[in-house]
Amino acid sequence: MKLVFTSFGIALAMAVACAPAPEAVSGEASGEVLAKRLCAGCHAVGVDDASRHSSAPPFRALSDSYPVEYLAEALAEGIIVGHPDMPVFEMSPGQIDGFLLYLEDLQEAPSD
Repeated sequence: MKLVFTSFGIALAMAVACAPAPEAVSGEASGEVLAKRLCAGCHAVGVDDASRHSSAPPFRALSDSYPVEYLAEALAEGIIVGHPDMPVFEMSPGQIDGFLLYLEDLQEAPSD
């Protein structure tokens, strides 16, 4: 179980790399807009783009590591990680819902 949470923590940290300075993210925007504004500097946030940061997993493959909905609580409470590339920020409930819907829609279909 500890390995699952450690893996989740690492993946969660990578999912929010490249967000703005430590503060709440303002405004209500679609999940895709938030992903592009906050995350695209490091992560692949579309269906076929490449991550700009070598350690940043593409958002379309996040569900390979853990259920995407596990991000909800961390996004609401603010994410603080020790890696210097990782920002500190939190999203409103509406932003979280939109962001998670976008991530869920983006996930690659399991290969047969």
